[in-house]
Amino acid sequence: MEIKELPTEQRNPASMRIDQMTAAEIVKTINDADQTVAEAVKRASGPLAEAIDQAADHYRRGGRLIYMGAGTSGRLGVLDAVELVPTYGISPDRAVGLLAGGPGAMFKAVEGAEDRADLGQKDLQDLKLKQDDVVIGLAASGRTPYVLGGLDYASRVGALTIAVACVSGSLIGQHAQIAIEAVTGPEVITGSTRMKAGTAQKMILNALSTGIMIKQGKIYQNVMIAVKPTNQKLVDRAIRIIMTVADVDQDAASAALAKSKSDVPAAVVMLKRGCGLAEAAQLLKKHQGNVADVIKLR
Repeated sequence: MEIKELPTEQRNPASMRIDQMTAAEIVKTINDADQTVAEAVKRASGPLAEAIDQAADHYRRGGRLIYMGAGTSGRLGVLDAVELVPTYGISPDRAVGLLAGGPGAMFKAVEGAEDRADLGQKDLQDLKLKQDDVVIGLAASGRTPYVLGGLDYASRVGALTIAVACVSGSLIGQHAQIAIEAVTGPEVITGSTRMKAGTAQKMILNALSTGIMIKQGKIYQNVMIAVKPTNQKLVDRAIRIIMTVADVDQDAASAALAKSKSDVPAAVVMLKRGCGLAEAAQLLKKHQGNVADVIKLR
């Protein structure tokens, strides 16, 4: 399919006169279009769930989550990778965002970088890609050469490959083991895929990475038990999590957090099992950090 034939490149009849609309009409037109995004993502639920299950297995074996993309798609991948570290307490090297053109492309477009498949391969080679890794290729158009080059190389290595696109039958989907395609259709501003397509990709990544982390035991019930309290807001949240899960008051939760050296899972285990930090750490290591499994022990 040529670029001009992509659904994301077609004109949206609902916004043909947007240049003449009032501010209120512009907002309504954009909001009306946005209402269709969640449904588009919902239609991709099957492959999204499959991706969670397979990626969780790879991650459990020590693999990394590696996001690849250009422009808005690539920046969304970087955002998801970065957020996993404080939210789920993972090591920064377990979630990596690759952007066509390098880190500088996060803030300024690097002309032509997305058109080079060889750069996609090189970026993965520089990471020393391995079979247990997961490569998530993002492209609203479903055809970005940088992403295609990365997916093809990842396939040769034997890594799990996942494509996220906003058109059906996408080229990157054909080059990946799992294709997640949320068909968002024409944008309010023709071709501006930072809008509906970008929103859809963000929703998909939210579900994908959250599901993977849940499968690693990084969530207890529905609280982020593995959160890293790196600022005052997160310290407050950590204390409330300990209070809730361990059923203790604020003073006890604060004291446990201090004794655990700001390790929320360890603080919870110390309180629930009446043990010291060393034993709590040992139990968590034995159970791959899964607090629920440790709490259930007799």
